[in-house]
Amino acid sequence: MKFFEIYSRKVLRYDLINTFCYQNITQIPNLKKIVLNFGYQKPNFKYLVSSLLALEFLSSKKGKIAKSKHLSVFLKIKKGNPVGCVVVLRKDLMYSFYVKLKTCLFLKFKFQPHRSWKALTFVNSITFQLKNPLIFAELENQFQFFKNLPKLDITLVTTSKSQKELFFLLKSTKFFL
Repeated sequence: MKFFEIYSRKVLRYDLINTFCYQNITQIPNLKKIVLNFGYQKPNFKYLVSSLLALEFLSSKKGKIAKSKHLSVFLKIKKGNPVGCVVVLRKDLMYSFYVKLKTCLFLKFKFQPHRSWKALTFVNSITFQLKNPLIFAELENQFQFFKNLPKLDITLVTTSKSQKELFFLLKSTKFFL
């Protein structure tokens, strides 16, 4: 998505410079990466394969299986067992998925942001869940394979230094805040 990349480099950069005072060009925040994640409490092979395929359909990039780093007796998860699938998007794939996400959310339904987003503790990232990942046309067309997908966790990571910069960056890209 060259249009969105050019928009973020030209128009968005000037808006940020006019709104906030920066001493150096490297201080200007931008979108660094997008992390897509399907997590499972008790995964089996069929669910992992379908979620890996769903991530590949959504992002045009192969996903990886996320393994447990710690032993969790309460959740009955051993260290090293698979707990989900993850894919990290950067550069062109990140911009194309961002545009796809915005269009799917606005076309399918009116998305209501959480009221707790104003009290976030992180200043450089925002995380939200899509309860129904079948809003994407790629997954909806193949419903029989993707009907058992869990919630899709989406994390937008930026280089912002404050919450005001983060929200200004997301609002200026017409994200649903």
